[in-house]
Amino acid sequence: MKRRRKPSGNRAQRVAEQFHHEVAELIRGSIKDPRVGMVTVTGVDLTADYAYLTVHVSVLPDDAENVEKTMAGLRQAAGFVRSQLGRRVPVHTTPEVRFVHDRTTEQAMAMSQLIDQALAHQGRTDDAQTDTDDAGAGDEPSDQAGPTTRQGGD
Repeated sequence: MKRRRKPSGNRAQRVAEQFHHEVAELIRGSIKDPRVGMVTVTGVDLTADYAYLTVHVSVLPDDAENVEKTMAGLRQAAGFVRSQLGRRVPVHTTPEVRFVHDRTTEQAMAMSQLIDQALAHQGRTDDAQTDTDDAGAGDEPSDQAGPTTRQGGD
């Protein structure tokens, strides 16, 4: 009795990469919907049985109205994209295509702003600390431990 081999993860990855490339090309060159503007395919997720392909996209400009309009255009074009994938990528089952807005860029920008704010706040705090240390330098010994030097030998 022959054992069935599990599908190679490497093959699934290669197929997903091919779908990624083809979907990006289709969005760039073949979708004529005026609602679909500046779109970048940031990644794809392909189910193990090749039934569903989730395409993650970022949209520029990233305002809510433009994103909603673009996503509606992409959802409308999903059938066309699937039919073209069936012609371009030789697999037994052509997956159903689903588009999802990728918020990674938006989240990265928000994190970057938070980091900048924290660094600016830390800089102001350090400057204020330095000013108060300089003002009280000579009044009393500092509680802060500093480098200690010993003179003489033991």
